[in-house]
Order: sequence, then C-alpha cells, then structure tokens
Amino acid sequence: MSDPAPVPSRAEATGLTGYLAPEGFVDDLVAELGTVAAIHDRLVLAEGPARPAAWAANIWQEPVRIPIASIAEGAKALRALQRNWALYDFQLHGRARLIQERLPHVSAKPLQFPQAAPTAPLGSWTLLDANTILAAARCSSPFPNGEIAFVEDKLAPPNRAYLKLWEAFTRLGRRPGPGERCLDLGASPGGWSWVLQSLGASVLAVDKAPLAPEIAKLPRIEFLKASAFALEPAAVGPVDWLCSDVICYPERLLKLVERWLASGLARHFVCTLKFQGETDHETARRFAAIPGSQLFHLHHNKHELTWCRL
Repeated sequence: MSDPAPVPSRAEATGLTGYLAPEGFVDDLVAELGTVAAIHDRLVLAEGPARPAAWAANIWQEPVRIPIASIAEGAKALRALQRNWALYDFQLHGRARLIQERLPHVSAKPLQFPQAAPTAPLGSWTLLDANTILAAARCSSPFPNGEIAFVEDKLAPPNRAYLKLWEAFTRLGRRPGPGERCLDLGASPGGWSWVLQSLGASVLAVDKAPLAPEIAKLPRIEFLKASAFALEPAAVGPVDWLCSDVICYPERLLKLVERWLASGLARHFVCTLKFQGETDHETARRFAAIPGSQLFHLHHNKHELTWCRL
C-alpha cells in the first residue's frame, strides 16, 4: 500500500536559526552568539541565517513553525517535509514521542570506528507547545541532536580520551594513515597515540609523564620525555598531523600553535582547548579566526573545544 498523499504544508518560515547547546553549555552558546531571540531549554534561537557556532552541538537551518491539531497531523506534516527526523525532546514528552513513533525509524546504532558518518539528511524537530512544532529539515550534524556514539574499546586504550580523536576524525572525514607521521603532544597516558598508531601512522609521543606500558611497547610509537612547549618545530621536523590534548590554558596553546604554523612543518592540526574556570571566549575566537580553521564542541568534550585545521 502506498503512503497517503502529504497534507498541504502550513509551515511558517521563522527567519531564525536554531542552535542546540551540548548539555551544560547553554550559557557558553549564548555568550558566543550574542543577541538571541528565544531559549527553549538547550535550543537557542537567533535571528538570521546559520553562522558558525563552536558551542552548538547541532545547528537547525531555516526552521519552520507548524501548527498541528493532533498527533497524526504532526507526524503527517513532518513526513511531508522529508523522511528522516530526530526529536529534541525537552517538554511534552509523551505527545512528542507519540509523534516520533509515527515517523520512519532512524537507526542510531553506535559507529564502529573508522566507519564513516551517515550521509542521509536528518532533520530535527521539537514541540514548542502542544499544538506547535518547530522543525528544520536541514541540520549541521547527521547524528540525532549532534550526539555521536561509538562501539567503544574497553580494553586497549588507557583512558576514554581516545573517543575525542575518533569523533574529530569522523567529523572531519579525514584521518591519518600508513606512512604518515604524527606528533602527539601531552600524550600521557597514550590514548591518542593508540588511535594514531592503530590507523597505521608512526607517532612521536611527547609528555613529561610516561606512557602507559602497554601503549609504549606498541610498534611505531616513539616516546620523548619533554614539555610540549619547550619543543622546537625544527628539532622535530615535518609532521603530517599535530595532535594535542595537552592540559594548559588556551592562550598558551595558541602560542604553541602559532609557532608551528609559522614553521610550516605541520600539515594538519587537531587540538583540544581546555578551559580552566571561566570559558576564554576571546582566545576561542582567535583560534576560529585562523584561516582554514574549524572549531567545535565534540560530544565527547567536557569544558573544552576542539580546533582543527586541515
């Protein structure tokens, strides 16, 4: 039996963009965006077209308001816009889930790294009230609410920091491979070195603290006991990937990155900005302003942002 013909859409353009903050970071997102039109729990609405927002887990592009009189009408209106939808469920939970149950199922199975991110469009929607849907057929993330999950390795890596690098490479659609040379700054206990080595790359792991013994004995990992900040690029030589999860103030990391950029010896960068106390929005903006940069909050980040430059 064929699907019923879609009802005529009563969707109303809003002139807004939706920015969904990660759990606990609404204030950071609002500070980054500046003036906002409305806040619905973690969903922040701002005037105008979508713009880069590091503290947004997912960006809802050109969302529309849809008045509905029933659960069935809500599901029908969403299906008329497109097939795949993820619910942002912050209120009216029972009614929202009954609508979602009438939509095609969207698989949210954890990825098996290095499996690629989904390519099918995934819209986002929520209930503003019992009779009003807010929906965006186009979003920045192919994952429900921007939350990516992996089939985790609970045995080999020494801590869960490896998930940040898995997520960054998945998001970038690029990763190191055999024959490439990687520099892992602030490497101890070795989670990122483990990821890089497992992809076939060779790794120079740098830290004042040692690697976990099971990581240090892996092939293609060389350990250098030193401070990442005392390391001169010329002494290391060319690297394909400079990766840093080092604990430091973002301003200090920026100076390190600028030194490596000036040297021309690093092709790609993946670095964690770790905020200690208040968020340093000014330094984050300076990272974002570096040509070719991407700055975002990973699902596996804490009070951190990840800066990448390919």
